[in-house]
Amino acid sequence: MKIAATYDNGNIFQHFGRTEYFKVYEVEEGKVISSKVIASNGVGHGALAGLLAGQKVDVLICGGIGGGAQAALAEAGVELCAGAEGDADQAVEAWLKGELVSTGANCDHHHGEGHSCGEHGEGHSCGGHGEGHSCSDHGDGHSCGGHEEGGCGGESCAGGCGAHSAVTGRNVGKTCRTHYRGTFNDGTQFDSSYDRGEPLEFTCGAGQMIRGFDAAVADMEVGQIVDVHLMPEEAYGMPDPNAVFTIETAQLPGSEGLEVGQQVYLTSQSGQPFPVKVTAKEGTTITFDANHEMAGKELNFRIELVEVR
Repeated sequence: MKIAATYDNGNIFQHFGRTEYFKVYEVEEGKVISSKVIASNGVGHGALAGLLAGQKVDVLICGGIGGGAQAALAEAGVELCAGAEGDADQAVEAWLKGELVSTGANCDHHHGEGHSCGEHGEGHSCGGHGEGHSCSDHGDGHSCGGHEEGGCGGESCAGGCGAHSAVTGRNVGKTCRTHYRGTFNDGTQFDSSYDRGEPLEFTCGAGQMIRGFDAAVADMEVGQIVDVHLMPEEAYGMPDPNAVFTIETAQLPGSEGLEVGQQVYLTSQSGQPFPVKVTAKEGTTITFDANHEMAGKELNFRIELVEVR
């Protein structure tokens, strides 16, 4: 059987709809015999449930999850164990021993007036919100980056956001496993699969990765190591001024306690959560920036192709 856990730096990621990684465990006779970390490939519970079904996952262990996501998983034939936290490996071991009990859907979703409620943590409660937004603070500054696979809803710092022009090469359409190290131009490392001890797995050319990363891997051979320098256009693009917006704090209950520099999630009228950073608070207003934290940056990657299948 296969067990998947929402995954972030060794721990159970607490927001199913925005998880960038799953760690998938192969289990035989009640024991974990192997595991791998894969990138998610889409935002929203429907896409993520389909991904898990495609990986032939039998059980999902996660933190926060809503009723809609629970229904999508049930339709996909994936058993749910929600409400887990802490070390992912330990959570899987606890489940195998029968010591991990699911809380089920642990966030109510309100769909009246076009509003919805995202999964919450750190004491935020669920409720309808003005202007179609809801506020969800996930602590630790979780945002759509800081990793190297597929970023906005299924990426790491190499993960792709949105559509981009087609990538061509011998590995396009194949499952690739890569190790990588990402640095800025001053040599500062922002991400490394070597540090996590797990290669990144993704489908080359499927849009799970930023275009420059995808294009570099497309013609690599197993065992090859390449160094690539990506301009913003090949990575996360340039910042969009339209992604910076200001609203009244009264329209967003819970926002009064937010601080400048804090990263949180808002939920749109369509029910999709998206990460933002608080950039200003003035009187009765609060300003958010929804641009990817890597937007406008030149990135450098050392990529090692481990496996192609």
